[in-house]
Amino acid sequence: MIETKNLCKRFGTLAALDDLNLRIEPGDIYGYIGPNGAGKSTTMKILATLLEPTSGTASVCGYDVRMEGSKIRPLVGYMPDYIGVYDDLNVHEYLSFFAAAFKIPRRDRDKVVEGVLELTDLTGKKFALVDSLSRGMKQRLGIARVLVHDPKVLLLDEPASGLDPRARIEIRELLKELKRMGKTILVSSHILSELHEMCNKIGIIEKGKLIFSGTFEEIHQKLGTQARVRVTVEGPTEPAINVLKGLPGVDQVDRAEQEIALTFKPGFRSDGAVAAALVQAGIPVLALVPEQMKLEEAFLRITQGAVQ
Repeated sequence: MIETKNLCKRFGTLAALDDLNLRIEPGDIYGYIGPNGAGKSTTMKILATLLEPTSGTASVCGYDVRMEGSKIRPLVGYMPDYIGVYDDLNVHEYLSFFAAAFKIPRRDRDKVVEGVLELTDLTGKKFALVDSLSRGMKQRLGIARVLVHDPKVLLLDEPASGLDPRARIEIRELLKELKRMGKTILVSSHILSELHEMCNKIGIIEKGKLIFSGTFEEIHQKLGTQARVRVTVEGPTEPAINVLKGLPGVDQVDRAEQEIALTFKPGFRSDGAVAAALVQAGIPVLALVPEQMKLEEAFLRITQGAVQ
């Protein structure tokens, strides 16, 4: 759905993007991570056809951003990190305005607006002035705006920025629902724990260069980290430890009261085999909790903290 090849964007002597090669498949929620000034917003503006690249290529849904912008724009919903709103309109009027801008027929506009209001849980606010909305409500309104023309691809630049914990959770659940609806989403955020919970792939960019792109499993492999599982069993732990030590790929087994910490060798992971082996041995399993490296830790280990 999104592909860039050797994409570069320069502002004078500053290389905002430097040889960016990005590939996002249909249905991905792709978390785009990097410090301020790394090139995240520049990438999204190029994909939204708001900036022209200096060199290289970029395509959305198979269309080239340089030559076929008019075909891309109906397929993309772009939400910048700061959404300018028309404060003197109410929510329904605001969304109707953008529905008209995307040439949705007048007879269909009310139905479309009602649909995105329901999806973003803003129905109760449809006659409220935009200026009266909280920050979280305005962020949801921004997402509603980019959905009025039912785009295939969403480009969301810091959609959870400045939100309280409840509002962040609501935005996260909304993005999961949009994924279930078949949308492909490129989302940037500084709240890395949020991305870990909702994205199936991540890209890490620093000083305009993409230094990692892939799944969470692939980032573990790149860093050589070992997967861990914590197991709680009923009864004595010694029989369970003896069973677990014999499993393929197990590197280390540690005990803490009724809990067993199991560490796999790099590249190995089989939570299902752990549970199956214990059950087959007649050992009741009370809990099995996988442990993963937090995205914050991976980000710190991969990046150097460099800014432009």
